[in-house]
This record gives sequence, structure tokens and C-alpha cells, in this order.
Amino acid sequence: MAAREPAVLCRGLIKSYGSGATAVSALRGVDIAAYPGELLMLVGPSGCGKTTLISVIAGILERDQGQCSLYGRDLQSMAEAERVAFRGRNIGFVFQAFNLIPTLTVLENVSIPLLINKAGRTAAEERAALALERVGLAGREGALPGELSGGQQQRVAIARALVHEPRLVVCDEPTSALDHRTGAQVMETLRALCSGDGRTLIIVTHDSRIFGYADRIAHMDDGRIERIEEPSRQTRTTP
Repeated sequence: MAAREPAVLCRGLIKSYGSGATAVSALRGVDIAAYPGELLMLVGPSGCGKTTLISVIAGILERDQGQCSLYGRDLQSMAEAERVAFRGRNIGFVFQAFNLIPTLTVLENVSIPLLINKAGRTAAEERAALALERVGLAGREGALPGELSGGQQQRVAIARALVHEPRLVVCDEPTSALDHRTGAQVMETLRALCSGDGRTLIIVTHDSRIFGYADRIAHMDDGRIERIEEPSRQTRTTP
């Protein structure tokens, strides 16, 4: 894997919130790479910088110092319109808070990335329905988010992140609201997407039940990568 060009390459990332005496350092010189076809997990205690790191990688937050590139491009150097367009084509993001639009149906929520990329509504809704079927929500296309359980809303968010077939999928606690069986099904879907199509997955998680799906696990603490390990073949889970 190391011989290939990385999909994500970050060097010396520094990010703080606030300024002066009240500044809080979230990232303290992070070096990390993720490769095409890899499922990389970020683990560590709450507040250690995991969500900040994936937000910088996805171009949602700007870094203070350091370098970060996606497929050889630096999102922070782009004009805002170019950055939004690049993210829309190349990145799928599963937010921990789901961020579903409550007034839109499940099908409409999942269609959004395709519509942003100028797909026709009929084609977008057909692909959205297939994405919902993959996460076990066939038949709920017309429901509103408020009519679903937390676990079902999380699966809608995952379907929305996958529907436009992005090269990079970034997930913040994708199984936190799911029971073990459903979480395993979701991870099998994500794992198949990664290994089958060469996409890169970066997953923030506290859920030790899914560690076996990772190719590598980066352990974070206090804004730094402490170590990176590979799950043993005996414990790795396969689809």
C-alpha cells in the first residue's frame, strides 16, 4: 500500500480554536496518509481531535498550519466555488448529527448530492432508491426524517454519503446509533465499497466492535497521532 500514491496526505497539521490565552489546540502537528482502497479508522478519547482532523481533510475546516492534499489537490488553496464543486464530486461525509433536512423525504435527502452534481431528478431518485436499499431502508423512501428512529436516520445519512459514488468517504461515528447486526451490515456495505471500487474510507469511531473492518487504525490523543496499527488477520472482519 505504501508504494501507491496516497488519496489523502497530511503533514504537520495544526488547528486551534479561539485565540490568545483562551486558544484550544485541536491538532498539534498531525501526519497521516490514506490510500485508495483503504479503510482507515481514527480512534481515541472524546476531544482528542478526530472530528477536527476529518473536517480539515474534507475541506470543511481550514487548517492553521501544515499541508493537506486530496488526490494531489489542496482544497484550502481553492476558491470557495471550486472547493464546493470538488467536494461535491469527490467526497461523501456522514455527520455524527446526521444533518438530514427535516422537511424533505428520505428519498429527497439522499438525492441531494446527485442534484448538486446536476443529475436529472428522475435519475437522481432512482439512484437514491438503490442506495437506500443497500442500507436496508427500501420502502421508507417517502418517510420524513422525524418519522424514523435514530438508527434509521443514520442509515439515511450513510446512503446520502454513498449515492454519488465519491472517491473519499468520511464518516463520523457511523455505527453509534445502530445495533450490532445493523452496524455490521453497514460496515460490510462500506467495506465492499472500499475494496471493490478503490475508494478511500476514513472512519472516526469509538465502536470497538467494528475495528476488525479496518485496514489500519490510527490512535489519536491530545491532537496527535500516537500510533498506527493493522488489525491482525485473525481478528479482521471481511464482508
